[in-house]
Formats: sequence, structure tokens, C-alpha cells
Amino acid sequence: MVTGESGADWIRVPVGEDAGRWTTRSRCRRVLAVVHNVTAATRLLDVLPLFHDDPRVQLLATCTGSSPFQSGVPELLAEAGLPVLPWRQALATPVDLALAASYGGQLERLRGKLAVLSHGIGYNKKLATPDTGHRTPDTGRPVPVPTFGLAPEWLLHEGRPVADATVLSHPEQLDRLRAVCPQAAPTAVLAGDPCFDRLLAAGPERDRFRRALGVAPGQRLVLLTSTWNPHSLFGDAGDDTLPALLPRLATELPADEYRVAAVLHPNIWHGHGPGQIHAWLARARRAGLALADPLQEWRQALLAADVVLGDHGSVTYYAAALGTPTLLAAAPLDGLDPASPVAEFVRAAPRLRPYEPLRRQLDRAVSCHDPARAARARERTSSAPGQAAALLRRTAYRLLGLEEPAAPARLAPLPLPPYAPPRRTVPLRVLTRLLGGAPPEVSVVRYADPAYEPEGGPGQGPDAADAAHTAVAEDGWEPEARTWADVLLRRADPDDPRLGPPAVWTAQMLARYPSCALAASVTGPDRCVVRPRSGPLVRLRAAPGPDGWPDPCDPAVYASALHAWLSEGKTLAELRGGLTVRTGASVHRVHVTEE
Repeated sequence: MVTGESGADWIRVPVGEDAGRWTTRSRCRRVLAVVHNVTAATRLLDVLPLFHDDPRVQLLATCTGSSPFQSGVPELLAEAGLPVLPWRQALATPVDLALAASYGGQLERLRGKLAVLSHGIGYNKKLATPDTGHRTPDTGRPVPVPTFGLAPEWLLHEGRPVADATVLSHPEQLDRLRAVCPQAAPTAVLAGDPCFDRLLAAGPERDRFRRALGVAPGQRLVLLTSTWNPHSLFGDAGDDTLPALLPRLATELPADEYRVAAVLHPNIWHGHGPGQIHAWLARARRAGLALADPLQEWRQALLAADVVLGDHGSVTYYAAALGTPTLLAAAPLDGLDPASPVAEFVRAAPRLRPYEPLRRQLDRAVSCHDPARAARARERTSSAPGQAAALLRRTAYRLLGLEEPAAPARLAPLPLPPYAPPRRTVPLRVLTRLLGGAPPEVSVVRYADPAYEPEGGPGQGPDAADAAHTAVAEDGWEPEARTWADVLLRRADPDDPRLGPPAVWTAQMLARYPSCALAASVTGPDRCVVRPRSGPLVRLRAAPGPDGWPDPCDPAVYASALHAWLSEGKTLAELRGGLTVRTGASVHRVHVTEE
């Protein structure tokens, strides 16, 4: 952090030896956010709004540099827009209150009151202390690995508590604290869980979060969650489940009935690098996997989920506490405090059986969900649901020696993420069946990048489709697939000068690829322009749903339905009253207009 003893990179405003000459508000109390890594910073960002609108408080930030996970911290602090003190300067600068959400970095040397919060579901994971490891220095005998943040190795310095306030989210943590480190028990403050409170407050926005992720009514959102370390779902210890799980999710789950997203721990993102994560998951993303931002979007994805495939991390536990059905795809107990709520949850939660059909297990997890297990997880998440803001601000202002502001304490509401519908550019295997009716109805089931012919293909079992075809994106990574595609797809603005009008592009595709029977340009979220090899240009547009919202179905589905209709010798004239497209339990009404 500091280039030398001279402190040449120390900041001069609003703190520093001559800061009084340059600051505009010089009598503020100083609150220092002590950041260890991006993970811990997320909890600090949860609570910093408690000081908003108070001109008596100057917020500052610093990074201890003690965590192995330093990537992403400078960018996060820059985005926060707070004055950042190099760690050596932070240790030399008097502050009125320091806030930390982890241990490490000689916190005992900070010159001011210190409050320490957890940065997940309480204190669950065991971690060897950085100085002595697993063995006592005097005897060399193995000793139990302490629970990180809830043991004398972390809580005490020279026999005295490091923190003036050890913030706990539930009484069970206080019980464990009293048992393992009674010296620190007087510093304990029960203040609930601000992260969980933000989740609870945003519950009514669930439908909007689902629409932001491109989840249509009737679809199920399957959310993969992984903490960090080799024994997590993303880790490669043990069976290394994830590389085999991702392609099976695409192969076995119909693309228009399921949406798949992933929330990965910030230590995965910043330990390996965001570019590497995108590279490892490139094909899964082209098959429709959504990656939630680990700082800004993971809570919204969690609220939107219908079922969670997770591990022993806090996100999986939050899902259970919200009442979302969960399956554990990785569940090591060795690294957990056996008395912790997460260990209790891991012992009892249902497991994913990775070599059995996935869809059946996901559907069973939803239909057999145990509300009692969810209630138990919820009860052990927070001592005071909905009250963390008030309790935390009361504690902070007590330590600051200030009267609290008159306005109620508030946590920031979860923002609405950008609209990110699935953009599948891998080849799609499409199963279709003509169902008759008036207007005519076609059933369409699509699988993204299947490794083998999906169940229900032509002639396979009682639910077999009448026909199957392959739809290929022209801008996909498999150029050879275009030569044998039945349907060619492109998603583009109709006025994109690089491609020309949809009428021109579709004609070019049919001329370039003689085996293609139909080309479709998706020009909006509810419409596409289609050119069959025999017949005029056709515009397909979804009729608004019963609630007035545009149909959330991928318009490429309409193109596949039209291809199935025409392939059976049917005519466009029979569709002048419209076309009904069925994807799973969802029904979509489509206007058909000939040019």
C-alpha cells in the first residue's frame, strides 16, 4: 500500500497532518470502513447507508492488504467514491469508529473504536490462524482448528478483546462465543442480519427481478450457487461435479421451461479473474447460463430463483431461509463448526444425485419442499428480522458518542438489474408436435446444445414429438452447423446497416445455405421476420398477454413453430387467424402476417 516510510502516497484531505487547512467540514466524526477483500466489502456496503444524510460524519476507507484476495478491491473502493487511506496511514490516523467485516491486518492497532461484523451467515467456517496454523508452538501437538471470527485466536490480542463491539446476527452465536471466548462476550451486540433484511425488503420485487433475468411466466429459474475453496460446487476436489453438471443442465432441461443462472463467490471471481471465469463458462453461457454479478446482482438472482443447487456457502443457506427449495451438489462438513446453523443445514438438506436425471430431481425438490426445514433456517438467520438497520445504527452512534439522526435508519433497497434475457447461440435441437385446434396449435420443446438426442424425440416414448429439427444462430461459434441447419437465426436491430433489412438478410441466408428450410431474423423481444424457402416473407408478432405485458417467449420459438407447420405440408393461408405456440405449460398467441 505505502511505497516507503515517508508515506509519500498518504492522502492529505480530509485527513493528514495539514488537513485542517484544506477541508471544508473539519469537525466531522470519522468512520473508517476497513476492507479486507471484496467479499467483506459487500457487508460494509450494506451498512454504510446508515450514515447517509448526516453531515456530522466523514466516511473513509482503507484496505488491510492482509487477505490473499486483493483483486477487485481498488475498483470497488474507487466506485464507492470515498477517500482511501493506505493501510499504514489508517493505522496512524485517529478515527472515531472503524467498521470491519473480517479479521486480519492488525486491527488492534487502529486508533479508535472498532466494530466487527460477520460477512455471511454468522460464523461457520473453520480456518487455521495465520500465525501458528494447526499446531501449538510449545508442544507441537495438533489442536482443533478454530471457527473463523468466533475464537480467541481472532477475538483477542494479548488477552483483551480486539473489538469494542462484536456484532452478532443471532443468539446461537452468542452462546458459542460465551463457550469459546468468554473474555469477548461483553462486547457482543445482537443486531440481526442487514443482508437478510435487504432480501426480505425486496421480496415484493421478485417478479421484476425474474423479468430482468428473462424468466418467463411458467419457467423455473434454477440457480447454481458456489462458495470458494476446492470442496465447493465450483471446486475441483472430490468428484469435480460442475464440469459434467453444466452440459447436462442444457441437455436435460427444456430451454423454454427452465432458465439457469449462477452466483459465484467473489473469491472465485477475483481469485481466478473474471476473464478466466468467463472463459471456463463460455459454452455454458452460449447455451443460456446467466452469471449474476457477485456484488450487485446476486441477491436479486436469489430472490428470483425457484430452486437452488448449492453447497455449504452462505448463499445456499440464505436461499433455504427464504423458503426456496435447495439441493446440495457439494456438502463437505469437515470445514464447518459442527455447532453452526450451516452445519446443521448441510447435515439435513437433500442432496443432488449427479448421475440421475436432473429434471426429475429438480421437480421433486420443488414438489417435496419441506417448509419446516425452511422455517428452521429462517429462524436461525437473524435475531431481529427487519430491524438490523435500527440496531446497527444505534450501536454505531453509541460508539461515536453522537445522538442518532431523527429519521428512521434505512438500508439501501436492492436495485433492479439490467434486462438480460437468455441469448443462446449454440445449436438448438427442437422437438415439435402439431396439436390442431383453432387457431392451429404447435408444441415446441427446445434443448440448447444437447450432447445426445433429448428424451421425447421423434418416436421416443409416449410423449414423443412428431418431428425434430435443428436451429442454428448465424453468429454462433459453430460455423459448420450452418451447413446442416433447418432453421437459421439472427438477432439484430431491423435497421442495423451491417446486416441490411431482415428481408435481405433472410434471402441471403437461404441462398448461401441450400439445406436451410427457413431463415428468421429476431427484430425485437416479441417479433421476428421469417422467410421460408418456398413462400413469401412472413412477420410473426406475439399478441400481448392477459396482463397486457408483451409475450416473454423467445421469438425464435415462433419461427420453429412455423417451420414445423410448413414441414407438415400445411399452408400460410391456414394461419391467417393466428398461430398458438405451446412451450411446456405456457401458451403464446402469435399474429402471422404475409408480406
